[in-house]
Amino acid sequence: MFGGRPSAVGVPFTRPEAFTTRPTLQGTFGMSASTHWLATAAAQSVLERGGNAFDAAVAGAFVLHVVEPHLNGPGGDMTGIFVTADRPEQPIVLMGQGPAPAGATAEHYLAEGLDLVPGSGALAAAVPAAVDAWLLLLRDHGTWELDAVLDFAIGYARDGHPMLGRVGTTIAAVSALFQAHWPTSAELWMPGGRIPVEGELVWNPAYARTLERLVQAGVKASTREAGIDAARREWREGFVARAMVDSVQSPHRHSSGTDHRGVLALDDLAGFEAGYEAAATVEFRGHTIAKTGPWGQGPALLQTLAILSGFEDRFLDPSTELGAHTILEAQKLALADREAYYGDTDVPLDDLLSEDYCAGRRALITERASHDFRPGTVPGREPYRPPLRTDYTPPALAGDASAASAVGLGVGEPTVAPSGETRGDTCHIDVVDRWGNMVSATPSGGWLQSSPAIPELGFCLGTRLQMTWLEPGTPSTLTPGKRPRTTLTPTLVLRDGYAVAALGSPGGDQQDQWQLPYLLRTIVGGYSPQQAIDAPTFHTTSMPGSFWPRTWEPGGAVVEDRLGADVIEGLERRGHVVTRAGDWALGRLSAVVRDPETGILQAAANPRGAQGYAAGR
Repeated sequence: MFGGRPSAVGVPFTRPEAFTTRPTLQGTFGMSASTHWLATAAAQSVLERGGNAFDAAVAGAFVLHVVEPHLNGPGGDMTGIFVTADRPEQPIVLMGQGPAPAGATAEHYLAEGLDLVPGSGALAAAVPAAVDAWLLLLRDHGTWELDAVLDFAIGYARDGHPMLGRVGTTIAAVSALFQAHWPTSAELWMPGGRIPVEGELVWNPAYARTLERLVQAGVKASTREAGIDAARREWREGFVARAMVDSVQSPHRHSSGTDHRGVLALDDLAGFEAGYEAAATVEFRGHTIAKTGPWGQGPALLQTLAILSGFEDRFLDPSTELGAHTILEAQKLALADREAYYGDTDVPLDDLLSEDYCAGRRALITERASHDFRPGTVPGREPYRPPLRTDYTPPALAGDASAASAVGLGVGEPTVAPSGETRGDTCHIDVVDRWGNMVSATPSGGWLQSSPAIPELGFCLGTRLQMTWLEPGTPSTLTPGKRPRTTLTPTLVLRDGYAVAALGSPGGDQQDQWQLPYLLRTIVGGYSPQQAIDAPTFHTTSMPGSFWPRTWEPGGAVVEDRLGADVIEGLERRGHVVTRAGDWALGRLSAVVRDPETGILQAAANPRGAQGYAAGR
């Protein structure tokens, strides 16, 4: 059972004693958790003033644009999953992933001398979708007026907020790029040519003005909903759209080491709206796990659970050698299928989640670590096998490895390097209110190192198209109007027809890999939410990365040292190529929990990096 009640079947998990870095919060009024304390505080403030979970999540999300600009931005994307209090049994996906622009054809990029979609620069920009998705959620399920919801973000952007040290680290990593090639970014993020220091008060008045103008677009509307729609139109068709399109017209440096114009056009922006979709689900140990469809990587977690469901509980304990090995091997198989089949196309998900198929995948797991790329075979389908690069130098920089290394700094999703070094993350927010509304969302993209800043808007475009291929015939080939296969993957857990948990994590390809041990430890092992977040974790790098430069490490496993010498050495004996990441290095989870029988709410957040926070009462 969820929320600290262990399974009655199988061998109990290895559990920590009472130690956690902080308590699992408990109450009955409302809970918020996110990757930054200011976003959590804003969300909880909304709940305290009578707003519901959707009002709170939107307010917190816009704060994340301001206080975590190295991890997400208005020009990026988001996915969410939620239930409403009147339909607690029906998980709904909030789809905030924009498609490729009409001009984003593989032929155009190949003609530009590229063999991969770059990891930075406007050619990698999908249609920005995060803002429209958040405003859609607010319109349909929130209760507050737009100006009240955006007031928190406007205040931090206009009046300042203490800067995170990691923001400065990110700016420093790309400062030479900014100064030499992206002067608008240098002006915004390095005022006076200086990188702000940790704790220094920083401002983004241009973004404050952008949000204020969106609010003003709807002040004369006759209803709350009409006012929000007016702001959405201003975003898609008005001053924001025009500035975004104008910004891509000048050639600028990309991660390829070459200069290109972008292809985003006004028709692309005007023609896109965020929307809602049914969730993909799987049953596991009496719980329903709900994710996005296979246009995102979410169902890879469902596949992993379906593979693991056939093992006894003793094979599922992430704190043991046997459990860690089994979990890593199951993840490799599911992620291979992700590469082979997932995309904004006709994906045979019913087959991939079927009992027979998953039993066949389960049978491939042996006592030894696999170093092979092993997608499964679905009747009538030929699995795509991507190029398996262990290193990569852009064609423009061939023969100049030092220049290739320099231009790659800061590009791609800022997550965990194969070495285990933390470069940053995405963002995440979870909220549950006293009525039973619950939402989990993962905003990302449009981070400050994505592409040149747009001065009049105070943000830049995202780079999600780097997750597509330029080869024809793949499930995620760059195609106008098609969504790139995103890594953004929040999770909702249901039991007996009620939502009982919302959770998620930043981390690119690692997002579901870090959520999986949490699910196993809470559903099977009886851990509390904070115990499960604090417990040591791991992930595989034995699959092609979703982000430029799309490399992989056969047999790679990155682990936290706290997993223990015996477990780590056992994994190495089994053939895993282990990278030790440090004691507190992996995982960025937050979670909120609701017991439908008692109404008790819980929340927990990641202590790693001293940034994530939960609040509630």
